[in-house]
Amino acid sequence: MKHQKETTVQAEYLQNPQLKTLKENWPGNKIINGMFANGDELYLPSFLNVLKWKLAENPQKKEKEADTYAPPVNENQDLFNSDKDALVWLGHATFLLRLNNFTFIIDPVFFDLPLLKRRTALPFPTSRLRNLDFLLLSHGHRDHFDEKSIKLVWQQNPGLQAMIPLRMGKLLNKMAPGLTYQEAGWYQQFTLPNEAGAEIIYLPAGHWHRRGLNDMNKVLWGSFLIRTPEKSIYFAGDSGYKEHFAEIQALLGAPDFCILPIGAYKPAFMMEQSHLNPGEAVQAFNDLGGRFLLPMHFGTFDLSDEPAGEPIRLLQQYAAAGKVNGQLITPAIGEVLYM
Repeated sequence: MKHQKETTVQAEYLQNPQLKTLKENWPGNKIINGMFANGDELYLPSFLNVLKWKLAENPQKKEKEADTYAPPVNENQDLFNSDKDALVWLGHATFLLRLNNFTFIIDPVFFDLPLLKRRTALPFPTSRLRNLDFLLLSHGHRDHFDEKSIKLVWQQNPGLQAMIPLRMGKLLNKMAPGLTYQEAGWYQQFTLPNEAGAEIIYLPAGHWHRRGLNDMNKVLWGSFLIRTPEKSIYFAGDSGYKEHFAEIQALLGAPDFCILPIGAYKPAFMMEQSHLNPGEAVQAFNDLGGRFLLPMHFGTFDLSDEPAGEPIRLLQQYAAAGKVNGQLITPAIGEVLYM
């Protein structure tokens, strides 16, 4: 009889010792056999699920083909002519944020991606993306971390500083040599200049990492809380529904503005560990206790089986039924939301 070889699980914990950790007794992000865990458990997306998805027929195929929804685009240029605090959605998960006269760009993706064409244009030429102070990257998937877009913002903003997850620095510096960056683990606070008058805290998300053949979960993923004494903005990145939303509220208080993903959730067997559906986004928002819910991650790229307009329609139905414990805001791409 052959004996099955035992697999040795080697676990360690990693954080940036140069940054402040806000969760008491937090040992750092767990790494199992060289890969970041999703909390305590290692999550490895199943190739069999991918195969099952690709071989199965989408039950909403006809509905999806008939759905021509794309988010509206507002070409108003007020953001570039004002020093007021403001937030602007640029499609998918990309946001411009002005806070205390500093400008942040979050998860910049401005162009078509490999095999993915944008359904919406940017509200202004990319040449206007200047005077940016901080680059925030939630995780390494290409629809959030696009090489062409990174190169553009770095070339046009030589004073840019990047706030990124653990072990992303080497990958970022291949795209933008010389770009200054800080890497953080969950519950860690980035170091900003005093004049920024703001805090940026890297927080959990339920997701995973892969860009190539041999880098599964080698780079961390997460979310951001950006706050001043007057206001706070939570950017969820990509995440399945997990307990971290309630935990963030308990640890750091309720954010004013909660930017949550609502798209790329079908089929559920493929997507539910990685993305929120609209109902889960509502629950996550209610867990956070936020004042304003801003949806993202829908309508710009075709990533999954649901029709393009379904996520926002469902979210609006939940809001109309009184299930959102706050105010739903659905700005157009390029619309300036003053805070």
